Amino acid sequence: MPELPEVETTRRGISPHLLGQTIIAARVHHPQLRWPIPVDLSERLQGATVLNISRRAKYLLLQTSAGTLLVHLGMSGSLRFVDAGEPRLKHDHVELEISNGMVLRYCDPRRFGAWLWAGEVPEQHELLVSLGPEPLSDAFDGEHLFLRSRGKTQAIKTFIMDNHVVVGVGNIYASESLFMAGILPTRAAGSISRARYDKLAECIKVVLDRSITQGGTTLRDFVGGDGQPGYFQQQLNVYGREGEDCRSCGSTIKKKVLGQRASFYCTRCQH
Repeated sequence: MPELPEVETTRRGISPHLLGQTIIAARVHHPQLRWPIPVDLSERLQGATVLNISRRAKYLLLQTSAGTLLVHLGMSGSLRFVDAGEPRLKHDHVELEISNGMVLRYCDPRRFGAWLWAGEVPEQHELLVSLGPEPLSDAFDGEHLFLRSRGKTQAIKTFIMDNHVVVGVGNIYASESLFMAGILPTRAAGSISRARYDKLAECIKVVLDRSITQGGTTLRDFVGGDGQPGYFQQQLNVYGREGEDCRSCGSTIKKKVLGQRASFYCTRCQH
C-alpha cells in the first residue's frame, strides 16, 4: 500500500502537468471503488480549471474552480499521464482529459482506492476532519505526542501509527523511527517521557523527509509510464531484517506482531 512518502512523490510527479489545465472531460469507467464514485462527478469537473494539488495524510486533493476532488490510491492505485489517443488498459477506471492534450488515468486493479467530491471546504470532509497533524508540519512535535499519550497503555508503535494522533507514519516508518529514537516498540505510550517524545518526533520527521527526498531522486516518469513511484530504495535499519545483525551494535534484530503488523527492533539499542 502506498505510504505518505509515495503519495507525496505522486503529487510532485503529476503537479507540473496538471496545474493550470482545464478539464475537457472526466470519464468514469468503473464507478465502484472503495466507495462509489459520485454519479455527477463528470458533470462537476467538465470545464473546471485545476488550481492546486495538495496532500492530506495519504489523500490527494485536486482543487479546481468547481470544488475539490479527493483521491486515495488505496492498495494498488496509481496515476499516470498518456496521450489522448492511447488505448485504455483493463484496470484504468477513471480518466481526466485536460487541455494540453493529455489524459490523467487512474489505474487500480484491486479497486480499493477512492475518487470523492470534497466540495468547497475539503478539510471538513468526513474522511479528513478527525485526522491528526501532518508529521512534517510545525503542528507535530514532542509535546503533541506527550499530551496525547497520557494514560495510554497501548504500545508506542501502534500509538504513532494512529491517524488520529499523527498521519502518515506507516509500518515501515514507525519501526525505523522508533529504532532511531532508541525506543522499544512494545513500550506503553503513556510511560514515555516528554524528552523521549521530543526525540521521537524529530526522528519521525527525519525518516519521512529522507524517504521523500530519496523518492525525488528516483522518481519514475509519470508521463507514459506506469505512474508508480514504488517503495523507495533505502537502507533500512530494522524493518524486514529479523535474525540479521543490528547495524549499530551487532545484536540480533527481533520481530514481534503488534496491532496485526510486523514490528522489528533491537533489544540492545531500544528500551
